Amino acid sequence: MPQLPDIEPFKKKFQELDRQVLLPDFFSDRRRAAEISREHQKLSALLERYREYDRVLGDIGNNRLLLEDASIDAPLRALVEEDSQLLEAKLSELEDAILVAMLPPEENNSRNTIVEIRAGTGGDEASLFAADLFRMYSMYAEKMRWKVELMGSNPSECGGVKEISFLVSGEEVFGRLKFERGVHRVQRVPTTEANGRIHTSAATVAILPEAEEIDIQIAPEDLEISICRASGPGGQGVNTTDSAVQILHKPTAMIVTCADERSQQKNKAKALTVLRSRLLQQREEAERQKYAEDRKSQVGTGDRSERIRTYNFPQNRLTDHRIALTLYSLTQIMDGDLDLLLDALLEHDRKRRIADLLQRK
Repeated sequence: MPQLPDIEPFKKKFQELDRQVLLPDFFSDRRRAAEISREHQKLSALLERYREYDRVLGDIGNNRLLLEDASIDAPLRALVEEDSQLLEAKLSELEDAILVAMLPPEENNSRNTIVEIRAGTGGDEASLFAADLFRMYSMYAEKMRWKVELMGSNPSECGGVKEISFLVSGEEVFGRLKFERGVHRVQRVPTTEANGRIHTSAATVAILPEAEEIDIQIAPEDLEISICRASGPGGQGVNTTDSAVQILHKPTAMIVTCADERSQQKNKAKALTVLRSRLLQQREEAERQKYAEDRKSQVGTGDRSERIRTYNFPQNRLTDHRIALTLYSLTQIMDGDLDLLLDALLEHDRKRRIADLLQRK
């Protein structure tokens, strides 16, 4: 049984928040007051679990002293041994709960998320797979009661998409989807394959926490904004106004295009949202590269060259290579049933973070 990290820093933080909550102007900034209240409540629960942990540890010690007494009769010894087993199980549960509560908060988990899917190697089949991934995430979002808003798309001639980006809004979106970033590989027989041969193609997925203006400040002089006529599907659907917006961020040479709205202003707002989120991710990636001691131990670093998953349609099999997980339920997964897969990734990451916490104590 590993020794728990020192509880004193958490006690001091709780006392500090206690003082802040009692200040007369505490509710003057409602957003900050809500954040402090949530942290205060979390620390209160942690300290209560730790006190219970100490009580259980004391009871186990008392039972051990009883069992060392040769004079106690057999029935009482059996009762003490049974009680000790129950207490050991309770201690293990409390230890797990305490370690999870001690993990540093991941501030992006509650953010809305921009998902960008791009067809990779594989031509038309890759674009069809990219469209399938968009459908999969959209169906999962519907299941989670999240909102999906299209930010931009570039359809292919075969009915797939060369690239597509969309905003997913709701509770804990980034926290659930953050490990989806990377290269997704598909193995299946394309509809255009006459001889029934299995082809391999790929699509890349980027998961960006939605950035707010307070997160990323963009100077107007750093932007070059171009307006052009948006293309449409033909007929009455053609957008005949000059509403498509392309934004170049000069310092990074990053380009964002949005043409899905008929309003130039709406397209500009969407493009800026995507740009801010990409810049936020770039900044966070730079920080991770600077401070991470062992990037290989991390699940889903976002490296586009990393093949994270294989979708094998002939075998109805999905394999996540990062955690060596294989599921034979690909049909259901492609219909948005992602919970089993995402829960396994989150549990793997939780164990890694706990191991890091114990190493640092």
